Parts: sequence; C-alpha cells; structure tokens
Amino acid sequence: MKRKAPDRRAQAQRAALAALRRAQRAAERAGVELSDWEGEFLGSVSARVKTYGRAFGDPAKGAPGEPLSARQGVKLKEIARKVKSGPTKARTLRTLKQTLKRTRLARRPNR
Repeated sequence: MKRKAPDRRAQAQRAALAALRRAQRAAERAGVELSDWEGEFLGSVSARVKTYGRAFGDPAKGAPGEPLSARQGVKLKEIARKVKSGPTKARTLRTLKQTLKRTRLARRPNR
C-alpha cells in the first residue's frame, strides 16, 4: 500500500515549532537569562504558528510555504547563538578589559 506524499507545509510547521521549543529548552538548561523581549518573541511566534500555521501575515516577508518570516528566522538563530555561547558575560568582560589594556600599552610611545 502506498503512502501519501508528506504535507510540506505541516512538516515546515512542525520543524519551526521544534526549533522554537529547542531554543527555549536550551536557554533553561544552560542557565542563560533571556530578555523579556526574547521570551515573549518565542512564546508569541510559537502561538501564531500553532494557531495559523505561520507566524507572519505579509507574503512579501517570507517564502510561501515557510512558517517563519526571514527576519523571524534570523532572530531565532540569534537567540540560539546567545544560548550556545552560555553565561560567559563576566569572563568576556574580563577578556575585553585585558585586551583593551594591552592595546593601550602597545600604543604608548617609548619614553
């Protein structure tokens, strides 16, 4: 018995919902504090994808079969990158200060 061809739109919808859940879950596990805007973004986009099958209304903002607009996909990737980098703000700040100090010392003329 032959199977039906898979519904591409439903597959894209499931993939988008999985990516949104994955980003939220990874943030919780890594202990990364998402901003209020990022948390609201993940929640509202997933709600719109569940309700309407896509998270944007203007067809000019994304491909016809895609559930997320191009910009929403970029923001989701930025959140995932933030989560992947982890809670390293203190270490990064210290490294930046050390680098800045070295560059200032290197610029000083020899006296």
